[in-house]
Amino acid sequence: MTLTATKLHRSALSIPQTSTLSGLTLACLLAPGAWADTQDDTRLETVTVISTGVRGAQRTVADSPTPIDIINSEQLLKTGRAELSEAISKLLPSFNFGANTSGFQSTTRPLTNRGLGPAYTLVLVNGKRRHNGAMPAGGNIDTSGANAVDLDLIPISAVERIEVLKDSAAAQYGSDAVAGVINVILKSSASGGHLETSYGRLGDGQGENIKFAGDKGLSLGDGGFLHVSADARKRNQAFVYDKADANYRGYAPGDTRQDSWDHRALKNGDPDLEAFNLGYNAELPLTDSTRVYSYATYGERDATIYNNKRLAYSTASIPERYPDGYDPLNNIKDTDWQWLLGGKGELGAWNWDLSTTYGRNRNHHSSDLTINPTYGPASPTSFGDLATLQFDQWVNNLDVTRHFDSLPLLPFAVQVSAGLEHRWERFQTFAGSADAYSVGSYTYPQLLADGSRNPLYDLSVRSGLNGGPSRGAQAALVIRPEDEADLERNNYAAYLDFALNPTERWYIGLAGRVEHYDDIQKNTFALKLNSRYELTDTLAVRGTLGTGFRAPSLTQLGYSVADNRTGVNAQGVVVPALRYTATPGSALAKAFGASDLDPEKTRNLGLGLTWQPARRTSVTLDAYVVDIDDRILLSQNIYDTGNGAVNGILRSLGVAEGSWVSYYTNAFDTRTRGLDLVFDHSTPLGAFGDVRWSAAFNWNKTTIEGSRSTPANLAASGIEVIGHAAEGNLVAASPKTKWVLGANWRIERFAVNLQTTRYGKVETWADDARADRSFDAKWITDLDIAYSITDNLTASVGGTNIFNVYPDRNGVVASPSNGGQGIYGNPPFSPNGGFWYTKLAYDF
Repeated sequence: MTLTATKLHRSALSIPQTSTLSGLTLACLLAPGAWADTQDDTRLETVTVISTGVRGAQRTVADSPTPIDIINSEQLLKTGRAELSEAISKLLPSFNFGANTSGFQSTTRPLTNRGLGPAYTLVLVNGKRRHNGAMPAGGNIDTSGANAVDLDLIPISAVERIEVLKDSAAAQYGSDAVAGVINVILKSSASGGHLETSYGRLGDGQGENIKFAGDKGLSLGDGGFLHVSADARKRNQAFVYDKADANYRGYAPGDTRQDSWDHRALKNGDPDLEAFNLGYNAELPLTDSTRVYSYATYGERDATIYNNKRLAYSTASIPERYPDGYDPLNNIKDTDWQWLLGGKGELGAWNWDLSTTYGRNRNHHSSDLTINPTYGPASPTSFGDLATLQFDQWVNNLDVTRHFDSLPLLPFAVQVSAGLEHRWERFQTFAGSADAYSVGSYTYPQLLADGSRNPLYDLSVRSGLNGGPSRGAQAALVIRPEDEADLERNNYAAYLDFALNPTERWYIGLAGRVEHYDDIQKNTFALKLNSRYELTDTLAVRGTLGTGFRAPSLTQLGYSVADNRTGVNAQGVVVPALRYTATPGSALAKAFGASDLDPEKTRNLGLGLTWQPARRTSVTLDAYVVDIDDRILLSQNIYDTGNGAVNGILRSLGVAEGSWVSYYTNAFDTRTRGLDLVFDHSTPLGAFGDVRWSAAFNWNKTTIEGSRSTPANLAASGIEVIGHAAEGNLVAASPKTKWVLGANWRIERFAVNLQTTRYGKVETWADDARADRSFDAKWITDLDIAYSITDNLTASVGGTNIFNVYPDRNGVVASPSNGGQGIYGNPPFSPNGGFWYTKLAYDF
């Protein structure tokens, strides 16, 4: 049997692209039908796929000069409750998915590639740049503030496959493609379709999940196609919480309710979610040599999640409204769309591709079951407009390519590709209603009705609030008029790419790209050199050398908010905290040592082997080093620890004393080293069907090579800008090792897919190193059993994390009064335990 992948509708070029052996491994791991006839002895290298990585070159799997993994639509649909980004992390060992489980960051979850945040992996759809989201990264693992692409707003029903280039591609696709490229290929058939529905829930009954998905291919004109897709999902909230310890005060000293309350101080977890996505992909021949193409996606997502409890004994409390405290709700609505129009064809011996695409992501925040305590009992309990963030992107591309049998001084085959790109971006934020950020005149009465001291008044005085409550709508991201942003950027780029074949066994790729950013007046040049040489018919060596440049994102430059959260202070006590994220150029940030952000400079080095010792066996091994200078992160929270230094600066700027301040800064120079190993083998069992085995391993380690120092005048006052916790996010928060082991057994009408993943040890560091926590490695096992009732109808049952494994429970060890904060840390897998589902699918 010869496997030939569906031809890629490559919107960047009309010429096919490359793949690799490691891509084949995972493509076949869980794909029923992909290896239905394993009795055929055709070698793996005959498999031809059309893919990402070398512009304008068709190559077989065994010829790949760079590591690319391929995930097909069947695999994506078998990841149970996962959305698109989590599904990628479940299938690929070099990817990890952060579990943000609290507040308004719960829908912005970082998908890291080779230990690097999502800002360093470029996302394409049909070879064209996907627009970014509006919400900056701000979770417990990724605090870069970069606004990554929200993959979950791409219809999963529209995806034919996903091609993941795990190597520098800055010179080919854009200077921000430091860790690689995710290329989402949309379905392009002109007939047939797929319908499916699924239902599932967690083992404890939470997180009920319902999905509907469908797609249909239609012919368009003479030789064209229109493929439409839609999916919808509803997921109920799943709490991840634990009790605060017995010493934790939910009520004032002497209040008898302290002895009877349940000590549940938070309801973190997955948000309640309702979402739908729509999409189409189309292509129409105009002449024998010219085609016009287009695609579009549209998505809406409404999420609701509880924030940390505001205790009855806290400065966020208004007893007349909520005598026992309250659990605020964050409401987040995302609206997202992208539309592309292009044409491609031949002009003489050249192939050309011209396209334009526009995309927008809009993120709106509101809140329920909360108050602005400064208005006392008169405060509203719902705020319909807290903040809105919007990101727009318009991209225009012209790409050309041509094959030459030889050129002067190059007496062998050469393929030349070149292109121009213009990218316009705009980041805007819009202020919410005044009642969310304004400050009322309410102060706690000094005495209660019975004449005794009011403990809330005394607590306020001790907290530096002079008898008043905490300011602003609680548990909310709030934008004030003075914080509104409206930033624009134009990026102009040109690239040149050569694919050389000096001999039948030797391939050389050379690419260069120049870019200009008009807002920061920076020019950059990115270079990529990669090569592959066949040592024998079954063994080849490959390597890559590349450079990159990532300009500060518009969100890192312009994001400014007031955020009413809870935080753990220097004494380990959970307290309400009004936190300002200030822009680097603001007076507030500069007072605490901020300066203009510098671009990040990157260098990549990769070296690998591909080996096919037998007909149905393949092995790839790829090592890599990625250096990033001037890496941008959020500073630690700067607040007064009792010596008055911070409050003095705040007072001089007219900012409320007791506030916490942070800003984005060039914090570290880092080096990331790693290794990817992928093994694949097929075993025919005759009457007992066949099994495809796979093992994939990633080792990844980041070290700090340099860091910015706190200005001397601030350090003398005990103020630290970049602390221990920020370093831990880079070097310890993601697992250093990850195994993905799987088997796909097909026998007659049954397909059984078993996968187990080992996530290595992770750590959560605090500003106070005594509060660092460690979480042991865990094995997570997934199972899917499918039965073909007819040739068109398939029923499936399955489970993710079928052995109900949880992360270690490990509280804040330095805290004298643990409030149940972060009991599970920041695990690289869902902390909700086992999830079970059933699915019915119909193909026509």
